[in-house]
Amino acid sequence: MAVNSASPRMPSEAEPLLREQAYESFTRHLLARELRPGQFVSQRELVALTSLTLGAIRELVPRLEAEGLIKIVPQRGMQVVHVDLNMIRDAFQFRLFLEREAVALFTQSVNETLLGRLRHEHEAVIADCLKAEKKGGVPPELVARAQAIDWDFHSTIIDALDNGIITNAYRVNSIKIRLIRQEQTRLYDALVVPTMREHLAVIDAIASRNPVSAVDALAAHITNARNRAMGMG
Repeated sequence: MAVNSASPRMPSEAEPLLREQAYESFTRHLLARELRPGQFVSQRELVALTSLTLGAIRELVPRLEAEGLIKIVPQRGMQVVHVDLNMIRDAFQFRLFLEREAVALFTQSVNETLLGRLRHEHEAVIADCLKAEKKGGVPPELVARAQAIDWDFHSTIIDALDNGIITNAYRVNSIKIRLIRQEQTRLYDALVVPTMREHLAVIDAIASRNPVSAVDALAAHITNARNRAMGMG
């Protein structure tokens, strides 16, 4: 009997990197609104959009489906996650569950240096916005800076848990949050200062080393964002 001496193909070291690049490319295009919530898209359309190979896209699809970023619809193909009231409710509820526990622990562990940096970033944005308003309005680049500080603030609290499972789950949920009525949940000029002040209220509570106050302040902030997304605020 002939024996097949060929060993099974082992994945190359480059394959995990390519899969991660494919994922990052998809999410980047999704958040840039080049893919819209609820849109149907084919694998070949994703190839054209991302400049990735068809093989890379095929390997990417199961991960996107598992994370709820796409849904396979029989006889229609792949549908980008659809935004509706249930999705908004679920995404913000999940966010609240994670961030309330995270900020309670963060309040007890954060060092003064990091807390001072967070405070300085927020106060500087507020000061620059107030100056810009006197000169005619908040420019887009300042809004973008505030948005980056907003996302970094929440990620810093989550990352301080040093829990890879929570960090990954939070990251996937954050993608969904950013898709939810982006004109509502993204910062715009009139919303920058109120949002930064809500963050400062959270920072003040953290600085007091009172976990209950920090949880309450953060929950109020997230609830305001949810209400805007649902057209309630």
